[in-house]
Amino acid sequence: MNAKTSEPAASAGAPATDWLACPSCRALVYRKRFERADGVCPSCGAHAPLSAARRLEALLDPGSARPLTAAETVHDPLSFADLKPYPDRLSAARAATGHADAVRVAAGTVSGHPVVVAAMDFAFMGGSLGVAAGEAVAMAAEAALARRAPLVLVTSSGGARMQEGALALMQMAKTAAAMAALDEAGILTVTVIADPTYGGVAASFATLADVVVCEPGARMGFAGPRVIEQTIGQRLPDGFQTAEFLLRHGLVDAVHPRGELRRTLAVLLASARGHPDHTGPARAGRDDRVAELPRPAPAPVVRDPARLAVRSAPEVVAAARDLRRPTTRDHLAYWMDTFVELRGDRAGADCPAIVGGLGTVEGRAVVVLGHQKGHTTAELVRADFAMASPAGYRKAIRLARLAEKIGVPLVTLIDTPGAHPGIEAEQQGQAGAIADCLRVFTGLRVPVVAVVTGEGGSGGALALGVADRVLIAANALYSVISPEGCAAILWKTREESPAAARALGLDARSLLELGVVDGVVPEPEGGAQADPAAASLTLRDAVLGTLDELAVLDPAERMRRRRRRLRGFGLPGPTATGTDRARFEDIDEEESA
Repeated sequence: MNAKTSEPAASAGAPATDWLACPSCRALVYRKRFERADGVCPSCGAHAPLSAARRLEALLDPGSARPLTAAETVHDPLSFADLKPYPDRLSAARAATGHADAVRVAAGTVSGHPVVVAAMDFAFMGGSLGVAAGEAVAMAAEAALARRAPLVLVTSSGGARMQEGALALMQMAKTAAAMAALDEAGILTVTVIADPTYGGVAASFATLADVVVCEPGARMGFAGPRVIEQTIGQRLPDGFQTAEFLLRHGLVDAVHPRGELRRTLAVLLASARGHPDHTGPARAGRDDRVAELPRPAPAPVVRDPARLAVRSAPEVVAAARDLRRPTTRDHLAYWMDTFVELRGDRAGADCPAIVGGLGTVEGRAVVVLGHQKGHTTAELVRADFAMASPAGYRKAIRLARLAEKIGVPLVTLIDTPGAHPGIEAEQQGQAGAIADCLRVFTGLRVPVVAVVTGEGGSGGALALGVADRVLIAANALYSVISPEGCAAILWKTREESPAAARALGLDARSLLELGVVDGVVPEPEGGAQADPAAASLTLRDAVLGTLDELAVLDPAERMRRRRRRLRGFGLPGPTATGTDRARFEDIDEEESA
């Protein structure tokens, strides 16, 4: 058989109709295999279109789907006719697809987690957004709101339905309002982008979800490529508007093959409900070696500076910058039962210096984000040396707001020499992005724990450091400026950086004395770099214990204390940090009693 021919071929007695040609690579594929793979070509991985009915079947647990029917809408508001009357086009589409319109909605479960799914069918007039489709999406959002269940949208559309005029245009605002209601209610929303998703759908509900996942090769944009090329008179780059292009530019969170979508949804839904999904992708993204490691005893967070050894400043700086120390990705691998990385600032960029996502750790839902360094020069270069751009801080804000929306704690891991100092960073508003981070984190109502795991440099570190509790690893540092920078400015020579380091009080003991941090997490003998697994698990237990302490507080009281803590920095007498610590200890004693 010629694998590249588009002609069906008989083989081993099978009739020609048992084979089909992949629409993308034209390779011959056994039809039943193609269908079992939900339309994914085994040769090239291309994802063929799926009907809305097949989408619901593929995503929802068998037997769980309960169809939901939208209200009747106007039929032909403009009495529109082009080459044929609009009612005739509708009748033909209904006969061909068996659907009343381009969107089908069902309530059901994914790995046992309740969900409402609205799936678009491109076969119905190009999946165009008209009044019936808009009503179906709005009804799906209202059903999710009534059930307090997450909403999953599967999009595939060429844009608004021209035959319905301005009423079709209004569906963009209608569906956006429905999504806003879910935001206000704290209900998770997820969009799965299928090929293609353009126009009014892309510019409304499709991109308003908390998490946006693409199928490989799926295209999304406001204007189509032909329109853009005709308008600007230029040839577009290869891969323009594809899922991979969108991911690189921070416009979507992830690209997952069709076969992984259900598992990814299960992780997200489990995290939104606050407990792990043991029936689906439990332990997804977790380092399996963790199960073989001895569990450390409950981590003793040191709160008394007198219990900490006095160490030389150069020794502290060298230890904090040691590239063998566990990175944020290492901590995620050691900590997380389930995890979905979320990427991008949704404004045109994804910063590799900050990574984060949603998952569960020891059965608790949590959003984790942190600076990412690396262990080798190549890894450092890929991560921009953990020096975040404005896109990184805007991504951090987006994840913090997701934690706030769905009511799960936020944990930040700080390890950066500072924010990126480049020309582009300044052009893109570096100072404003850091300031926004500080403001947003100050007002979060969910528990927030920040941990300085390595190098806490300047405002680039502080942007992730506004929290209810700030911990620091024993060999980490936290400083207003690098010792080298301080020496160059004040001593007029970088050679005096050891003297600057001593003067800056950047070590854990000094920071605890100042009340800048609330506790110090011990490290193994030889530092975290000597036993990264043990160091990471100790840090995890310190974070979980701290979250337990914070969980007993009312959200409004927790936010009030966070702001009071910040208000007390630099004032004489007992720090707000110390006062809060004593009150936490009182609470702990009451809980124990």
